[in-house]
Amino acid sequence: MKYKVYELIGENCMSQKAGQQIYDLIYPQLQAGKPVELDFAGVRRFLSVFFNFAISQLLRDIKAEDLDRLLVVSNLNPVGQETYDNVFENAKRYYSDQQYRQAVNEMILEQSVC
Repeated sequence: MKYKVYELIGENCMSQKAGQQIYDLIYPQLQAGKPVELDFAGVRRFLSVFFNFAISQLLRDIKAEDLDRLLVVSNLNPVGQETYDNVFENAKRYYSDQQYRQAVNEMILEQSVC
């Protein structure tokens, strides 16, 4: 299934709400082993929070190698591609390295208390 992100979200992929919308759309298909393409043609602006909600959460339940095989991300501009790559690599480490995940969670908890 191919989704045109511009038609769903618009030219700005900058919120957790928008990211969650994409996640909710693609997760069931990917979980079932069906390929998905996210076409970002026309999207101009990105924030990592969007990709954290749209993509990072997928790695909780789907192995990175399966996600690499099933999810095609196309037509990202250079800033979008860099943001996506950074978020994806950080999420892979977070979900595959328990010590790293614990350290990140502790840091977030400490920051939220201050």
